[in-house]
Amino acid sequence: MMKINRLIHEPARFSIMAQLSVVEEADFLFLSRRIGLTRGNLSAHMRKLEDEGYIEVRKGFMGRRPHTVLAITEEGHKAFKTYLMDLKNALQAF
Repeated sequence: MMKINRLIHEPARFSIMAQLSVVEEADFLFLSRRIGLTRGNLSAHMRKLEDEGYIEVRKGFMGRRPHTVLAITEEGHKAFKTYLMDLKNALQAF
């Protein structure tokens, strides 16, 4: 039986992980626009990834405006690499 990480496999969460895997950190608004998710939808998906320890979320202010920054964790990098290898192996099995 194939073992694919279902948390990462969901398209929105995959997009978040893919974006964060190639940058040091990303602004919440940038990710929302880049991936095409509403703020509420992005918040819900990032919460699941944060709860799993795959991303780190830092909240603060830029001037007087709230500012949220996301970064992939070391655990997140490992999980994403493993996911990609598992997916590749699953596709090669066909």
